[in-house]
Amino acid sequence: MSTYVVLANYTDQGIRSVKSSPQRASQTAEMAKGFGCEMKEIYWTLGQYDIVAIVEAPDDQSLAAFGLALGSGGNIRTQALRAFTRDEAGPIFGRLP
Repeated sequence: MSTYVVLANYTDQGIRSVKSSPQRASQTAEMAKGFGCEMKEIYWTLGQYDIVAIVEAPDDQSLAAFGLALGSGGNIRTQALRAFTRDEAGPIFGRLP
C-alpha cells in the first residue's frame, strides 16, 4: 500500500453544512474501502487547508478514483501528495550520483 497526504478545502456547499463534517468523515472512510483505500487519519486544520487526511491506497489509480468520487459529492476539493516513508525514500536517494 502506498501512503498519500490528502489536502482538502470546503466548497461553498461544504461550508454551509460544516457542522456535519465529522459524520461525513465517517462516511468517507467507508467509501474509501470500496476503492481499496483506507483513511488512516483525518485532521481538521487551521491555515491554508481545512482538512488533512492520511490515506493508504494500493495504487495511484485507486486513490484517483476515490478522490473523484469524493469530489463529486460537492463538499470538498482535494489535492493528493504521494508520501514516502524513510524506508521507501532510502533507495530513491541512494540512486543519486
